[in-house]
Amino acid sequence: MDRIGHWHEIMEEEAIRGLAGRDFLSLADFEPGEIRALIRLARALKAARRQGEPHRLLEGRALAMIFRKPSTRTRVAFEVGMVELGGYPLYLSGSEIQLSRGESLADTARVLSRMVHGIMIRTFAQEEVEELARHASVPVINGLTDLLHPTQVLADLVTLSEKWGELSGHRLAYVGDGNNMSHSLALGGGLMGMEIVLATPPEYAPDQEVLAKARRLAGAQGGRVEWTDDPRAAVRGAHAIYTDTWVSMGQQTSGEAREAKIARLLPYQVNRELLELAAPGALVMHCLPAHRGEEATGEVLDGPASIIFDQAENRLHAHKAILAALLRGV
Repeated sequence: MDRIGHWHEIMEEEAIRGLAGRDFLSLADFEPGEIRALIRLARALKAARRQGEPHRLLEGRALAMIFRKPSTRTRVAFEVGMVELGGYPLYLSGSEIQLSRGESLADTARVLSRMVHGIMIRTFAQEEVEELARHASVPVINGLTDLLHPTQVLADLVTLSEKWGELSGHRLAYVGDGNNMSHSLALGGGLMGMEIVLATPPEYAPDQEVLAKARRLAGAQGGRVEWTDDPRAAVRGAHAIYTDTWVSMGQQTSGEAREAKIARLLPYQVNRELLELAAPGALVMHCLPAHRGEEATGEVLDGPASIIFDQAENRLHAHKAILAALLRGV
């Protein structure tokens, strides 16, 4: 991935042209070549933005953005991204649209499809995203569910490609709660031929069905996906250590349940001692928001190994790549 290319060239690649009109529900739905093309496109659009080069690929297009969960990075990245591509983003709070009064997802999909060119939804159940996609006649993008967070992981792969070039063969250790981030990292990293090791307590292990799928994808690309309950074993020799909040949106956020979960996960905290077990020059990653002193120490998150704000910035460029590829021609 040494030569990224210009966005004009990448938009004409077969892998990108084939994405027009597709949904973006899970990274497992894509071929490795398609993900690599999206990474190249994101980096090319990032370069164009920094050079002040217009890239209004979606003039006249509108994106409906349904938020049933709050957001900072997802909303800003999709909203600014759509504007910079020449389109119009429409924010729809889950409490303000008719979904809150019992209108079905199927009817919502049908109505919005008559008015907009794409739908992004950030919600709880993966089944809701899939139902919306079944009934929509325009592309549907998964902005986050309790099961998966594919748009974040595409941004993470963009970030790692900037640091490493080729992704295959690198070892990434995810440490903490076996949540949607662990799932999408296993799927996306596996597709790229990486070695992904997930370290969680057994009671907070990743979904076994997702893990099995990630292992199949990784095996086909010469990579590997493994689970362990030993954080120290996971990070030994790792080129990157990834963590995420221990109490996700929609889970118990206060009281005894929260405190018990934090206490159980404290041995999985990413701190200086854990980082020292990783490979020299290892990177520290977090999708944010971060809780310093819980899943990671401030010393590590704000230290020289941290690339957490590169990840956050690359949400914008990765989301623009998704939008440009899916909504072109819709």
